[in-house]
Amino acid sequence: MSLPGRSALSRREYGRALVAAGGAAALSACLDAVGEPEGDRAVPTGTDDPSSLPERQHAWNESLSTDADGNVRPAKHHVFAALSLDVDDVDEDARATTEDALETLERAYERSADGLLFTLGYTPSYFDRFDGDLPDSVDLPEPEPLAPGEELEFDGFDAVLHLASDRPEVVLEAEAGLFGERETVNDAALAADLSEVFDRLPERRRTGFVGEGLPADRADVSGVPESIPADAPFFMGFRSGFAESQAGEDRVTIDAGPFAGGTTQQLSSIGLQLEQWFGQENHRQRVAKLFSPDHDEEAVGEVGEALGTTNGLTDERVGATGDHARERGVVGHAQKAARAREDGEPLLLRRDVNTVDGDRSGVHFLSLQREIGDFVRVREAMTGADLEVSTANSGIRHYLFVRRRGNYLVPPRSLRALPPAAPDTAG
Repeated sequence: MSLPGRSALSRREYGRALVAAGGAAALSACLDAVGEPEGDRAVPTGTDDPSSLPERQHAWNESLSTDADGNVRPAKHHVFAALSLDVDDVDEDARATTEDALETLERAYERSADGLLFTLGYTPSYFDRFDGDLPDSVDLPEPEPLAPGEELEFDGFDAVLHLASDRPEVVLEAEAGLFGERETVNDAALAADLSEVFDRLPERRRTGFVGEGLPADRADVSGVPESIPADAPFFMGFRSGFAESQAGEDRVTIDAGPFAGGTTQQLSSIGLQLEQWFGQENHRQRVAKLFSPDHDEEAVGEVGEALGTTNGLTDERVGATGDHARERGVVGHAQKAARAREDGEPLLLRRDVNTVDGDRSGVHFLSLQREIGDFVRVREAMTGADLEVSTANSGIRHYLFVRRRGNYLVPPRSLRALPPAAPDTAG
């Protein structure tokens, strides 16, 4: 991918575009653009004792800031590096190299959005190489189509490394350092790099971004209309990740067996029909289709800013989904999905991001859950095949289509470096 021109882009647009481009040249351009960080602008360093960090790789919430309402504010820049194992045997040397490389990141960068957050997750294909099976406490099936007419590809490689930071230069530098393109990261020498164990798959590299105004900045991309609200953090025009509408990290954590402290991760790459969404629907209709037809548009606000910490899906509104389908001819996306709640509690912790990978608007929908079956139940509820309503008025189904899907186990930190399928019986 060629590097973007600097003169036509704002600083934040340029940083996002460089993350999408990736590589040593993009990192060099990004470092030139941000200048030498000093004083308060310096990237905070990590810990001298990585073992003191949380056992849960996915325990990010306490390391992230919150908005004025108390919702967790996601990091702005994201890279999902697809990895294929490049060693004949998964032995202790390969595990030690992997762990040394990851600990270098933890020593170099503070575990925060101002520094670096990351997870390393493994596909079912990775675990197929072992003689033992994953324990019953881990639900990690192969990905499959989950809605009528889905035609998509599946992540069949071994692992994905998710890097996240508010600073574009940090995700680029960390990625470059991990794969032998840089000798230091944040002035810390690299003890090892992942290229000794994994091949990177550049054709499967994914990038994303979140933040107020960032989607509107991408009106130069084909299919992204200029009518996206200037303050919207997501392409569909509304806030997401409301605190009371997200599962907590405890709820999505595996609580038994050798992988206790880990979680499962589902990652779908979804294309969006934004010109239709903004061209064919007015604000009231978008509110009804995204939330529910009972939502008052003024109580939602232009981009959902009036909702506070909840998406407004009360038990009454969720229970009325079938009636709304039959009597009003429209149901909300969030309303349908909320039917999968257990004891009134959400099952998924969403960490999805906008993307313009391939110069197309989309979203990388990342969810964490205790078991993949939880995601499947929410996805089926969101599809709403049981509802008497047309696809065009069944939430936002008409405006999105899934291109790729992958299922991953994100092990606890102590098992993140090339885990065996059955840790209790590994030699």
